[in-house]
Amino acid sequence: MPPDHQHEFEEFARASQRRLYRTAYLLCGDADAARDLTQTTLAKLFQHWRKVSAADHPHAYAKTVLTRTFLSERRRGLRDLLAHRHVDPPPPPAHAELRVTLLAALDELPPRARAMVVLRYWEDQSVASVARLMRCSEGTVKSQCSRALARLRASLGEAGLYLMER
Repeated sequence: MPPDHQHEFEEFARASQRRLYRTAYLLCGDADAARDLTQTTLAKLFQHWRKVSAADHPHAYAKTVLTRTFLSERRRGLRDLLAHRHVDPPPPPAHAELRVTLLAALDELPPRARAMVVLRYWEDQSVASVARLMRCSEGTVKSQCSRALARLRASLGEAGLYLMER
């Protein structure tokens, strides 16, 4: 790769790493797995940087790679292989118990439904963009998100009422 392309990629990676990590954490629910997913995504982007840099929206391209990598790894069960690694607990955030409750509820969703919910409601993407990203119809996104939200409401129970009051 020419030095100017490498420099361009490094700038992109620095600017995007935090946002990619946040999305990865929401998808994985684990800090170490999110770091691994972010690094895997950046490695894939580096390999195909010419194609990525030519895209109209490189960050959207990166999120697509991140999401598809997450789903692919889940299908293969790589997460179970990584379970034997030492995990340092993250520092407690504000409203830690509420955050833990929400992440636990998200963890109960199947990987595909979880990805759709995170992309649609946390990342605030349109139904059409989630459908393109997930390679499915808009109707599938709507129905999957509706079912996933119903499961989250049922799972959250009392905590869901607390969320609505704030």
